[in-house]
Amino acid sequence: MKNRYFLTLLVFLIWILLFDNNNLIDRYHYMKNLRQLEKDKIYYQERIEEDQRKLKELRTNNENLEKFAREQYFMKKENEDIYIIVDEDDESPTEDIKE
Repeated sequence: MKNRYFLTLLVFLIWILLFDNNNLIDRYHYMKNLRQLEKDKIYYQERIEEDQRKLKELRTNNENLEKFAREQYFMKKENEDIYIIVDEDDESPTEDIKE
């Protein structure tokens, strides 16, 4: 402890680890947050591409537009009945159309 270089180095390391504006603890949290944001960015880019593909498909084909309306919004023709069946494992509703 009498060595002043060692003491100076120790004070410097404590300062860098805890007190500095860019301390190592905060940098770790920033890097962790950055990695999560990059994963989110990739996920949302994939969703945008998928949604753009679906939108193009819906705009170009009327049959696909009718299929989308029936599946997503449970729309039906005048002479049809729609029965919604919920699978216990899946929890997403499906439909059966009866004419």
